[in-house]
Amino acid sequence: MPSDGSAPVYARPVGAVPTRLRPGRAARGMAPVDPEETPLSRTRRARRMARELAELHPDAHCELDFTNAFELLVATVLSAQTTDMTVNRVTPTLFARYPDAIAMAGAERVDLEEILKPTGFFRAKANSVLGLATALVERFDGEVPGRMADLVTLPGVGRKTANVVLGNAFGVPGLTVDTHFGRLVRRFGWTEEEDPVKVEAQIAELVPKKDWTDFSHRVIFHGRRVCHAKKAACGACGLARWCPSYGIGPTDPEVATKLVKTPAASDTG
Repeated sequence: MPSDGSAPVYARPVGAVPTRLRPGRAARGMAPVDPEETPLSRTRRARRMARELAELHPDAHCELDFTNAFELLVATVLSAQTTDMTVNRVTPTLFARYPDAIAMAGAERVDLEEILKPTGFFRAKANSVLGLATALVERFDGEVPGRMADLVTLPGVGRKTANVVLGNAFGVPGLTVDTHFGRLVRRFGWTEEEDPVKVEAQIAELVPKKDWTDFSHRVIFHGRRVCHAKKAACGACGLARWCPSYGIGPTDPEVATKLVKTPAASDTG
C-alpha cells in the first residue's frame, strides 16, 4: 500500500488470479475492503476510478425515455425485473392514453394490464402505477414531488427510484443503487455492504455530491457493458489498474473484448 495515500495499483499480468479475494466472496466476484488501505487512499482511488469512468462512458445517461417527472417515475417503477428497452417500447402507448396522474388514476385495470403485459408481472405493475397515480392525485395535486422525503411515501417508490427521478427530472444529485451499481462498487472494494441504503451512504462519502447522478449512470453503463455479473471483461476494462477484483473474468484482451456489449445488447435492466 503506498505510504503517501496515493491510489494503489492492483492490475496483474495477463492470466494472473487476484489474491485479495476471500473464498466465497471471490466466487461472487466481490473484493473485500482492503484493511491496509487508508480512508484517504480509498477516497483517492475511488475518485481516480470515477474520473476514468467519465472518460470511458462520456455518453452515460438515463436509458429510460421520458419527457417529464411523471413519465420518468412511472417508467422507473415499470423497469423492475425487465429491461429499459422493453419499458421504452411500452411507455409511448401508455402515456398517450394516460398522460398524467389524473388520467392514470382513472384507468380501467384491464386496459392498463393489457398495455403492461410485455413488461412482465403486469398485474402487480398495474397495481403499482394505479396506486402511485392515485397517491399523487390525492396528496400532491397530481404533481410529482421534488423531495426524497415525499417520494418515498408513494406506493412502490424506494430510495433507488426516488434518486432516479430526483437526479434526472429535478437536477438533485442522487446515487442510484441498482443491482449493477451494488455489484460494481463491491468489486471495486469500496464497500462490503449488501443493503442498498448502506451502500448509498458509504459511496456518498467517496464521490463528490455534484457528481452522484452522472456517476451512477457511468457505473450502470459499465456494469451492463463490461463488468458483467457472470463474466467480467477484465482484460478490456479501463479500470483494471485500480480494481482489486481484476481477474474474476478473462484477462486476455482478445478474449475479454468479445465480452464487451454494445449499447443495444447491454440493455439488461
